[in-house]
Amino acid sequence: MAAGERLFAEHGLGAVSNRQIAEAAGRRNVTAVSYHFGGRTGLLRAIMTEHGERVDRIRERHVRAVGDSSALRDWVGCLVRPVPEHLAELGSPSWNARFSVQVMADPALRSLVTEEALSRPWLRRVLDGLHHCLAELPADVRQVRGGMGRHLITQICAERERALAEGGSDRHGSWERTADALTDAITGLLTAPVTPRA
Repeated sequence: MAAGERLFAEHGLGAVSNRQIAEAAGRRNVTAVSYHFGGRTGLLRAIMTEHGERVDRIRERHVRAVGDSSALRDWVGCLVRPVPEHLAELGSPSWNARFSVQVMADPALRSLVTEEALSRPWLRRVLDGLHHCLAELPADVRQVRGGMGRHLITQICAERERALAEGGSDRHGSWERTADALTDAITGLLTAPVTPRA
């Protein structure tokens, strides 16, 4: 899985063959991906599931800490913070954030990943908490802003991960500072005024 994740993150989903993955993993048998994962989609799903479960365990801690809070920022933190915390635990270099960008850019895979993510109980609890805090917003506005928030989390984490991997300047600071910045931005995004409709 690690070899596939790295190659997908560095080159894109469409540019990596099963043969390249097998070779990078030190396997001579080019059917290793099919044998172990049932094919390419199975490998992608396995990578996303492994990281998703680890993020959800971190999210549980955050949800338990906020309890029954009615503060929007608390619930945004529960949504945002587990991702940078998980990436910090992976160390550097890591490839998960850049891999996630590739997956989320593919409509079929995005649907598959979203469906699986929404089955995780702690993410569901966070989304319920956010919905409660944002009940006054029209449903379509919540949906659009939710997509924007997801995009911010995915892209900003990928940019930071890339900067760390390339050894360049780390303009975002620590992963904790990245989580702070994302929490600030997404809280502002969700509470921004809504343009009145004609």
